[in-house]
This record gives sequence, structure tokens and C-alpha cells, in this order.
Amino acid sequence: MTFRENEVLDKLERTSDNAPFFLLGKLFTILSELCDTAEKPVVMIIDEVDSATNNQVFLDFLAQLRGYYLAREDSPSFQSVILAGVYDVKNIKRKIRPDEAHKVNSPWNIAADFKVNMSFSKDGIAGMLRDYEIDHHTGMNVDEMAGLIYDYTSGYPFLVSRTCKLIDEDIAGSGAFPDWAAAWTKEGFLEAVRKLLSEKNTLFESLMGKLQDYPELNQRIYSMLFSGEKVIFSPFDTSIDMAIMLGFAKNEGGNVIISNRIFETVLYDYFLTAGDAQKNEIFQMGSQNKSQFIHGGHLDITLVLTKYVDHFDSIYGDKMEEFDEEEGRRRFLLYLRPIINGTGNYYIEPETRNARRMDIVVDYHGEQFIIELKVWRGNAYHERGEKQLSDYLDYFHLKKGYMLSYNFNKKKEIGVKEIHIGDRVLVEAVV
Repeated sequence: MTFRENEVLDKLERTSDNAPFFLLGKLFTILSELCDTAEKPVVMIIDEVDSATNNQVFLDFLAQLRGYYLAREDSPSFQSVILAGVYDVKNIKRKIRPDEAHKVNSPWNIAADFKVNMSFSKDGIAGMLRDYEIDHHTGMNVDEMAGLIYDYTSGYPFLVSRTCKLIDEDIAGSGAFPDWAAAWTKEGFLEAVRKLLSEKNTLFESLMGKLQDYPELNQRIYSMLFSGEKVIFSPFDTSIDMAIMLGFAKNEGGNVIISNRIFETVLYDYFLTAGDAQKNEIFQMGSQNKSQFIHGGHLDITLVLTKYVDHFDSIYGDKMEEFDEEEGRRRFLLYLRPIINGTGNYYIEPETRNARRMDIVVDYHGEQFIIELKVWRGNAYHERGEKQLSDYLDYFHLKKGYMLSYNFNKKKEIGVKEIHIGDRVLVEAVV
């Protein structure tokens, strides 16, 4: 750094220390002088920019920075400005230049795309785990663990890092996981996911805050989750653009889907507990005597379905209106969530690797339960559902599966029964 550059920086420090009010005009005069005296072009980097966009002083700073940048031939300015954060630079313009004529422009009328893929691939995760294994000798199955982490996170950097950190620092040496060897297993990973989903971290808080700030985004995400809305990707749909920019969703093959399994579960939990959801009768029924469903640390999912049938019938009975699978899923999750809350978790698998639809997967203390939800549409449709569930069990290497059927036929026979399909057992509950 040259003498003149040091002199300018000293002036900036003295001004900030001595002036009771540090005016932006004075700041930019000194910054312009710094850019003029520097031996090389100067780049300004502002981190966490989206967290400051509600601060009017910061917005005034960006607006004045734009002015200096546009007049850079007359008044020396930064060669480039890097705004690091979640938001696309186009969205900050809504605070700086609210007029509709500039709605699709960036604050500086130019912006360079950042095309580096920040997500981890499965192979990338495996590489990091191999490095970890060299140091810790856990004996883990690296490929299996990398696959699990990727299946749940889709390589989202924070989620990959956080689950690994939880396994290493929290799971290992606790309860059923006395050492690293026990922790770096499928069971240890699922325990880490449970802890992650139950914690209050800055990422989840930020995502939930965006849902509250943008009602259109809130409604679109809700429709995708509970109404089964199939959303075709369009770069000109503002709610889709916002969802992808904030990381809620991604474009996969021209369709918009929730980014990863963990985000999907967080979003389901958010909508299930938002507003008056916890006042719902079926939610309250699930909250009562929930210990009856746990025996020796194992979840009795058959009893859960049996009690759900009883409680559903007592609440709705013959007054039940017709609805689709998505509404049936919402009602069952309202019942299930307080039962497994704090110990287990669930996710909705949109499709298997064979691209076939399935429903709820419940994880509880390392055990997995597959529950297919159906609305009764005749015997042929129902039998196809039974065969489909049997195929899902093959996919998950399980011998027992569960089906919850909503039957609007007045002659229906409600209750729970077991059906044997080859060497598979299907527990079917009908409401």
C-alpha cells in the first residue's frame, strides 16, 4: 500500500472517530479519493447485504454509491461492487428505486451473473467424508453416508455442513451412539436430522421470515405442498423467481420442486403449526396421551392408525366432506406431528428413483415406516395402490407397509386390518 493510500485511510479513520455525525457525502468524498490514489482498481465487497436492506441509512448508501458509479469518469469510484447475500441484486432495487419503470432493472443497470454451482454433489460429499475418515477411522460406509446426506440435503452447503457437525460433535458419545463408529451410521444420521429439524437456526428463521414478508410466495409454497399444485418453471413468474432465489425451490426438468427433503419437512411443520392449526381438533387428539404410542422406544404405527380412525370418525363422522389426497395428508400430519415431535420426523417423498408417486415416510429412532394415503375410487384403483405400496417396500427394503384410505362411500367399513401380498404385510386403515 502506498503512502498516499495510507494517508487517505488515516483520514477516513480520523473523520469517523472525531465527527459526531458522519455524513455520507463526506464518506464518499474520501472513498473517491482512495480510488483515485490506489495503484490498482479498487473493488468494494459488502457481505450480508440482504440483512441490511431494511436499514434506510444502508439504502441511502447504496443509492449514493450508484450515483458515484455512474459518474465514475468525473469522480473516481470503485471498479466493481460485490453485494454478497441471498437476494438477487434485482430485488434490492425495490427498496432503492421503487418506481415501476425500473422494476426489472438492477440498481446499477448492470449485473454479472454468478454461475458457480455452490451445492455439493454426492461425490463431493463422499470426498470430504473420506478425508474425515482418514483422520478419525470411524469405519463408516462412505458411499452410503454420502448418499444419505445428499438424499436429504440435495447438497445444500449449510445443511451438509450442519448434519456432519451434529454427527461429529453431538451424536457421537451420546446415548445409543457411544463413539464415532456408532454415530456415522444411518441411525446416527437420522438422529442428526431430527436434531437439525428441531433447532432454531438462522437459515430456518430466515426462510420462515421470507414467507411472512412475501404473501404470494407463502401461498405458492403452500399450494405446492398441500394442494399438489404442479408448477411449471417460468423465469417471469415473480413468486417462482423469489422461491428459487431464496433457496426454497429449484428448477428440475422444467418443473419447480422444493429444494430438498429437509426444507420440505421444515415447511410442512411451519404450515401445520401456523395460525390456528394447533387448535384443530384432530391435532389436539394426537396431542393427548401420545405416550401410549411408544413401547420400549419404538413407535407403534399400527396403533397410531387405529386411534386416528377412531378420532377421525368421532370428529367428522357422516359430516365428512369429500377431499383429495393432499387434504387427507394434511389432516393425518396434523394428527401425527405431535405424536412424534421431538423424537421422530417425517418427510414426503415426491417420487422414488423409478419416478413413481409415494407419500409419507416416518423416521423414528432409526426405524422407517411407509404410509401410503389414498382416497377410495373403486376396487381397481385401490388394488393398484396396494401393488404400488408393495413396490415402495421393495425400494426401502421393508416387509411391512401401511395404507390410510379415505372412503366417502356410505356403506364403507371403517377400521384397521392386515392384508398379505406375497411375503409383504400391508396394514390398511379405512376412515
